[in-house]
Amino acid sequence: MTDRYDVLVIGGGPAGLAAALAARERGAEKVCILERARFLGGILPQCIHNGFGLHYFKEELTGPEYAERFINRVSGASIETITGAMVLSVTPEKTVYAVDPGHGYRALRSKAVVFTMGCRERTRGALCIPGSRPAGVFTAGTAQLYMNIEGYRIGRKALILGSGDIGLIMARRLTLEGAEVLGVYEVLPYPGGLTRNIVQCLEDFNIPLYLNHTVVDIRGDKRVEQLVTARVDGNRVPIPGTEKVIDCDTLLLSVGLIPENELSRQTGIELDPRTGGPVVFENMETSIPGIFAAGNVVHVHDLVDYVTAEGLRAGAAAGSSAAAYAGQAEHSGKDTVSVKAGRGVRYTVPQKIRPENLDKSAEIFFRSTEIFSDVKIVVKSGERVIARFARERMAPGEMEKISLPRGFFSKMGNELEVSVQKEVPAKEGL
Repeated sequence: MTDRYDVLVIGGGPAGLAAALAARERGAEKVCILERARFLGGILPQCIHNGFGLHYFKEELTGPEYAERFINRVSGASIETITGAMVLSVTPEKTVYAVDPGHGYRALRSKAVVFTMGCRERTRGALCIPGSRPAGVFTAGTAQLYMNIEGYRIGRKALILGSGDIGLIMARRLTLEGAEVLGVYEVLPYPGGLTRNIVQCLEDFNIPLYLNHTVVDIRGDKRVEQLVTARVDGNRVPIPGTEKVIDCDTLLLSVGLIPENELSRQTGIELDPRTGGPVVFENMETSIPGIFAAGNVVHVHDLVDYVTAEGLRAGAAAGSSAAAYAGQAEHSGKDTVSVKAGRGVRYTVPQKIRPENLDKSAEIFFRSTEIFSDVKIVVKSGERVIARFARERMAPGEMEKISLPRGFFSKMGNELEVSVQKEVPAKEGL
């Protein structure tokens, strides 16, 4: 059985919900969201803490409240939603093969597709931590699911490895549930999460943060009994003689997120090795015409408001693409500017910009490679400085954004570079 749609959205988290709404508003009549879980909202329903929506709604909401607002909008917008749906493959011709309890196996043909599958957590296997394999080792997101959705108490005496935002939030959550959090251990010389989470989740609860530390051994029979930690050198190698044995029953891992891109790779979409996600244009279109991507499947965000903004941009472009659909679409022949990451910049999104497609400006998101103070973000085309943006502080855990007016692109060639510089001579530039 083949069903036809204008826009298919794969993933019902914040990016997918926003994309579906934007596509509908742009004129796409038949829009459908395919979600693997049994409910919409992605990770938000288990994020019961506040801090969401400050940018988009201009008020502070919990994760479930943020999700509910978009779910209600989707319900009132004549958008079809299928939960419990597993997408098996997507073709470059935008045929989606999926299976779900209500329909079984079927092929869904669409004029445009939006990938919003989110990301997944790195596990113990990815870290290769030696030791035995007892119960009590969780990724931070799994622990959050067990506690906030399933209602389980996961442990009484915990250590957290990695200072990502989910780990920091779970340090506070465990403490509020009566568990003792012995500390957060980070292998890098700086924390990986937002500053506000360092303050609100650790400092406010007197939970210590140990930088340049890692776990080198896990001990226990049926349950974690002890962890061995150690300091690391500049190459992240444990320093002999610095080991400490810690009695505890739980280890939470908050050691990074990976964009969920098996479908993207299988479809033949070009991926950026720096982000792990698709290479995208200014409207979030991928290397395959008519297939778009947004949210954490493109690059890992720190704020859900930015995820929503990307979803809206991708959905609007997908809706427009579906409305103008005529057979197999092709990328236009318009000049394309490639965006490169220079010194001090880990990656940039988007990686390609078509100036003629811009409305007023192009937003470029990126992360720094280290902590910087009193620096300038410098945008160059060849040897010519196009723009500078001052920053008092930058950190890898906090995403940066700059906006380049459309008119700037008339002053540059087919490539621009974003870098971080301590000093820029005043005579350079425009």
